[in-house]
Amino acid sequence: MKTLKIKLSTIEDIRTFVNLVTACDFEVDLASGRYIVDAKSIMGIFSLDLMNPIQMTVHSDDCDALMEKVARFEVK
Repeated sequence: MKTLKIKLSTIEDIRTFVNLVTACDFEVDLASGRYIVDAKSIMGIFSLDLMNPIQMTVHSDDCDALMEKVARFEVK
C-alpha cells in the first residue's frame, strides 16, 4: 500500500486522473478529511474538498507505473 498527496485543480485534471486510475486493476482511494471515495469515481471525487490537497491511497505494492503517471498531480 502506498500513499501520496495530490492536488486536482481543474476538471481536465480530474478527467485525466480518473482515466489513469481506471486502467489499473487494483483499488485506489482518495481521502479528504474524514471522507474516503473510490478514485475511479468522478462523482465521488467531486464530493471532496478539492480546494486542499487530497490523499491518494493505492492498495497494491506493484503500482510503480501508476505512481509515475500521477506524479504530475503530487503536492510537494
